[in-house]
Amino acid sequence: MPKNSTTLVSSDNGELISELRTIVGESSVIEDPAVMQAYCVDWTRRFGGPAVCVVRPGSTQEVAAVMRACAAVGVPVLPQGGNTGLVGGSVPAAGRSADGKPDDGESGERGEPGEPGAPPVIVSTRRLAWIDPVDELSAQVSVGAGTTLGDVQRHARAAGLEYGVDLASRDSATIGGTVATNAGGIRVLAYGMTRLQVTGIEAVLPDGSVISHMSGLAKDNTGFDLAQLLCGSEGALAIITAVRLRLHRPHGRTSVALIGCADYDDALTIIGTAASGRLVAAEVIDATGMRLVQDVSGLPYPLEQQHSLFALIEVADGGSGDGFVADVLEARDVVVAMDASGIERLWQYRERQAEGFDAWGIVHKLDVSVPLETLAACARELQTVIAEFPKVKEFGIFGHLADGNIHVEILGPPAEESDVDTAVLECISRYGGSISAEHGIGRMKVDHLDLSRSAEEIAAMRAIKKAWDPQGLMNPGVLLPVSGE
Repeated sequence: MPKNSTTLVSSDNGELISELRTIVGESSVIEDPAVMQAYCVDWTRRFGGPAVCVVRPGSTQEVAAVMRACAAVGVPVLPQGGNTGLVGGSVPAAGRSADGKPDDGESGERGEPGEPGAPPVIVSTRRLAWIDPVDELSAQVSVGAGTTLGDVQRHARAAGLEYGVDLASRDSATIGGTVATNAGGIRVLAYGMTRLQVTGIEAVLPDGSVISHMSGLAKDNTGFDLAQLLCGSEGALAIITAVRLRLHRPHGRTSVALIGCADYDDALTIIGTAASGRLVAAEVIDATGMRLVQDVSGLPYPLEQQHSLFALIEVADGGSGDGFVADVLEARDVVVAMDASGIERLWQYRERQAEGFDAWGIVHKLDVSVPLETLAACARELQTVIAEFPKVKEFGIFGHLADGNIHVEILGPPAEESDVDTAVLECISRYGGSISAEHGIGRMKVDHLDLSRSAEEIAAMRAIKKAWDPQGLMNPGVLLPVSGE
């Protein structure tokens, strides 16, 4: 459990908590430290801190009233969906005492409201879980921000359509959270990032006012696209309460091949040559990840020979297996699945990667992207860079190879140490990559934003933040440092 994750209810906030109970109801304000822990510590167990309380509003109007109440007394607000992020962006910062020094976990003082490190009110959007009927003419649907990704997928499929974003955490991650982080996932190759799925948005601003533009018009040139601005904003500008989503015609049945590869150059070659049909997904797993997944799942080793890497490719070919180039596969150690159960089994080797690493303790998780032309060289250097840290016990790389998004998982270094994280991010930057591919900047990478963004870009983002959130109350310390807000 991360240090400084102890929850706190300050006596100074008694009147605020009482007002919040009046707004959302007695049972929708959580103060019990044991219950709050799930909201105050993130998925990786590396990040967390104290909060005033957790509030669970049930409507946009309640969110607006909560925001007004917090703004009136200068208490920070932290929007939270399913809390499945990996960079500390959906949980409070570690507590700080009144003198600004890191709290030792025992002091009862953690800064004044509005001060850096002051505990926030966590606004959980999970009760905003509604789904309108699918608009089949426009192939769109409006949903509440607290609706899970899995529920949206099932709702769309019932109407004969598909939602383009898919993640392993589909039954925990919320739509509001995936929009706030511009989530990617395993279908980016076919449909694009979350940003391309958003056609309208509703959100509560820091002063409690509500903006809503949910028509979903394909052509609407009436000024700034606020939906796109909020997509990827990580809760630093507003609380997303509802989203209008673009759906897609299904690509039909598919076939999946798991192919042994010698290295990343070989894997990239396979992705470019093995498929003759429409490529739906192209993933990569290394030998460490394969072994750890077998340990936690009991799945057998899937191929005849041992390999350094494995490419998992899915093509839309009616489920016939004809979507692969026969000559390419014949020269390879490969297994092909064409029925639903076989496809699900092969995908488990990829989707259970995080579970395989997590079973061994705290994992340093780095979500990055690299241009395809430099990916193989970058991956080779990463292996050398990480191996130089004596505390590293295991590390592996998996991810979405066709779009250059790789996930680096590192076991061994304590949760609070970040030297290996910094080394990985600096390596990515040297190869022209991005320090965040799909999970955002959060708290973890906030001091490294300049590795991927110029000073001019950061200044522009600061100006937007200041204009929308002049008090600096929205998720302070996430995306941009508090000192610069």
